[in-house]
Amino acid sequence: MVDETNKDETQNEEQTEITDDMAAEQLKTESKPQKEEVKAQESPDGSSEDIPKDAGDSMESVMDMYEESFKRFAEGEVVTGRIISIDKDHVLIDIGYKSEGQVRMQEFLDENGNITAKVGDAIEVMVEWWDDEEERVLLSKDKAANIKIWESIKTSYDEEGTVKGTITNRVKGGFSVDIGVPAFLPGSQADLRPIRNLDEMVGKEFDFKILKYNRKRSNIVLSRRAILEKELDEKRTATLANIEEGKVVEGAVKNITEYGVFVDLGGVDGLLHITDISWGRVKHPSELFSIGDDITVKILNLDLENERVSLGMKQLAEDPWTTAAEKYAVGSRVTGKVVSLTDYGAFIELEEGIEGLIHVSEMSWTRKIRHPSKVVSVGDEVEAVVLDIKPESRRISLGMKQVVPNPWDVISGKYPIGTTIEGKIKNITDFGLFIGIDEGIDGLVHISDISWTKRIKHPSELYKKGDVVQAIVLDIEKNNERFSLGIKQLQNDPWQSVSERYEVGKEITGTITNLTDFGVFVELEEGIEGLVHISEISKDKIKSPTEKFKVGDVITSRVMNINTEERRIGLSIKRLEIEDEQNLLSDYANNIRPATSSFGEILRENLQEKLNDD
Repeated sequence: MVDETNKDETQNEEQTEITDDMAAEQLKTESKPQKEEVKAQESPDGSSEDIPKDAGDSMESVMDMYEESFKRFAEGEVVTGRIISIDKDHVLIDIGYKSEGQVRMQEFLDENGNITAKVGDAIEVMVEWWDDEEERVLLSKDKAANIKIWESIKTSYDEEGTVKGTITNRVKGGFSVDIGVPAFLPGSQADLRPIRNLDEMVGKEFDFKILKYNRKRSNIVLSRRAILEKELDEKRTATLANIEEGKVVEGAVKNITEYGVFVDLGGVDGLLHITDISWGRVKHPSELFSIGDDITVKILNLDLENERVSLGMKQLAEDPWTTAAEKYAVGSRVTGKVVSLTDYGAFIELEEGIEGLIHVSEMSWTRKIRHPSKVVSVGDEVEAVVLDIKPESRRISLGMKQVVPNPWDVISGKYPIGTTIEGKIKNITDFGLFIGIDEGIDGLVHISDISWTKRIKHPSELYKKGDVVQAIVLDIEKNNERFSLGIKQLQNDPWQSVSERYEVGKEITGTITNLTDFGVFVELEEGIEGLVHISEISKDKIKSPTEKFKVGDVITSRVMNINTEERRIGLSIKRLEIEDEQNLLSDYANNIRPATSSFGEILRENLQEKLNDD
């Protein structure tokens, strides 16, 4: 359409030049008789009659009217007319010529088909075509508007002005924009930064700058970015002139990262670091801000040369640590919310900007806490006691267990040594049994205190978890938080009376329970064993007890010694053999007849000496 218009305009210009030349020649030709007629008024003798003074003016007026009657607008020219009538197909417009101009009705219909023309309205139209025979002129309102648009485009381009337009749809590489004629907006020129959702731009009206245009090709390239950059530069200049360190300013959140928030101060971006957002703990800035939020900040540092601005928000309020020592004195009780858990403890927020640490060792008097999550969770409200405070290093040590009395302070009074208690077995280990006493306090029965006499390899041989047992309090170590119990102490120690039951020299019978390289263990009664050393097994020399015995054999021996402190009984089999031999010899010597010869006397004396030696 634009190319046809350009072609029409070129033809119209040529036709206009020809028409103007023809009109000039016609005026010259037609004006000659008039001059002759004027001369004819002179007298026959050559003298002229008086001509009225206003004859010249009248003549010029007549000439003007004559010329006006032949004056007409060139094809392609834009003129202003007035609507004089409206018919079915055309709108008649008076453009100051002897014939009215016609505009096709289609040019006055809106989207819904309604006529927008009204009689008497002034309107600009373009002369499309003259019909001399029918003395009518064909006009166009749309073409006149198109010419005006291109004129405004040229003016805007020359003067570096702006035009308004509406983005109609997305096209390859950018957008199509309606500025009266179609124009192209490259995607890179749509905004200062890449647009994530391009569809959001469609249907919106903006101001644009014309980067280039070609009327013949109907090609127009626009830029919105150029306008925004200019506005940004103006804002930046104004902002930099007005900001200074320590000043409180308003800004809008422009971008959010894990380390802080970028704030638009008006053409200048400032960084609000995460550590300067709040005196309290901030996990991520997105918890407190959204893009576009208006916020108040303080300028902490200003580098005009590099246009870097550091901002702070927490600096708008007083540092709470300045009065923390007075508010949280050592020994005072406080309440706070659990905000974080670590392997070594829980951080408690007492107020915004002040956190205290409850170490895992300060959570319970009696329980061994492996991880704070076993006791508290993030978000829990807890009560604690201030153990220490160091405002200079911004640290407060708290204790949870100090809220209640230490059970170890009263346990010794409640369970004196020698007290018999009853409890449930809570745990079994290689070295003993743990028995529940009070809430959080367990007593230990060591494996050596389970039985006086039984040899126990593992406590699970006799007990299982959950069994209810009785025990005697043996010892309480408050500082080490140890509570020692004994089960065997419920009965008398059988070794205390073993010397009465097994006196030295007594002949006893028992069962072999164990064979070793150094001797034989013999069970005399349940839990009481004696040892027959290898040297006391036989008069004959033997290399190992297994040459003569096996486990389970019942043997008779004599008690040689008893050590109740070391719980040992020494036994001898060899002694019984020797005694048996002596008895046999004694019987033989006593029963032998009087000697009838010297040989018999000598034999009897030797036997007697041997018995005496043994």
